[in-house]
Amino acid sequence: MRILRLVILMVAWCVAYASAQTARQASHMVPTGKGWAEENYDSPAITQPTTGTVTTGNGISYHGGPIMPGTVNIYYIWYGNWSNGPQPSDSASTVTLLEALAGPSGLNGSDYAKINSTYSDNNANVTGKAVLQGTTTDNYSHGTKLRDVSVQDVVASAISSGSLPQDPNGVYFVLTSSDVNETSGFCKKYCGWHTHATINNVDIKYAFVGNTDRCPLACEQQTNSPNGNSGADGMASVLAHELEEAISDPDLNAWYDSSGLENADKCAWKFGPTQTTASGAQYNQTLAGYNWLIQMNWENRRGGGCAQILGGTFYTY
Repeated sequence: MRILRLVILMVAWCVAYASAQTARQASHMVPTGKGWAEENYDSPAITQPTTGTVTTGNGISYHGGPIMPGTVNIYYIWYGNWSNGPQPSDSASTVTLLEALAGPSGLNGSDYAKINSTYSDNNANVTGKAVLQGTTTDNYSHGTKLRDVSVQDVVASAISSGSLPQDPNGVYFVLTSSDVNETSGFCKKYCGWHTHATINNVDIKYAFVGNTDRCPLACEQQTNSPNGNSGADGMASVLAHELEEAISDPDLNAWYDSSGLENADKCAWKFGPTQTTASGAQYNQTLAGYNWLIQMNWENRRGGGCAQILGGTFYTY
C-alpha cells in the first residue's frame, strides 16, 4: 500500500526535478493542485505581503494571492451511481458519512480545521469554518471517463441549471462513484485535486475526489476502516486534504513552499498517533459522532509542522 504511493510520488518528483535541472532561466515551483509542482517562468519566486499581518517563516510562504475568508460554503456533486454501484461503498452510507463530515458538527470549526486559521492574506484570516450548504446528483452526464475539463463542466452545469448556487466563497466537490475514472491520473498520480476557473464571470473553486475503493492500495491508508466503509473513510481524508488547500490557496497563488507544495501536501499520508476501534481500525479524529482517520495539516506557526489539532504536538510520521 505504502510502496505504491511512494512510487507514484517519486515518479512525480523525479519528473519535476529533472525539468528543474535543465532549466536555463529563472523560475520557481508552483502548485498544480494535484500534489505536485511545476515550473513557472513568468512570475517571481515570492511576493512578500505589503499590508496586514501575514505570518511567514514557518516552512511555507505567502505569494500574494487570496485565501477564502469567513465561513466557506461546501457543495457536493454526487456523480455516477451512489445507490447501488459496483462497490459496496457506492451507497447511501457513503453519502451519509461524507455529508456528516462536512456538516455543522464535522470539520467545521473543529480543532483540526482551525489549523488552517494560521493562514491569511493581506485582508483576512482563514477562520477554520466551512459547512455543507447544498448537494446535487449527476447521473453520468459525461460518462465514466472524466477529463479535467469534464469535471469543470460538471460544476458549471450544476450552477447554470440552478441545482447549486453560484458562490465565489464556495468549494464545489465532484465526488465520483467507483466506476468513474478521472483520466488525467486518478489512482495513478493522485487521489484528489483542487483548482479554480472562471464560470459565468465568477472565480469558482472546485475539487475532484473519487471513490478510493477504485484503488485502495494507492488511495486508502487502511481497508479495515473506522466506519466499516473503506471508500467513505478513504475519501474523507482526501476531501479534508483538498478542502484545506482550496481554502488556504484557492487560486494556486497564495500559500505553498519552495518546492511548490501546499499545506496539506506537506503532511500527505501522515496521520500521527491513532486510537483503535473494537474492529481494529485506526482513527485520529472524532467528528459529527463518527471516528475518522484523517491526515494531518501543516500549521503555519511555531516554526511550522504537521499537527492533528491547532497548537498540538508536531509529528514527523
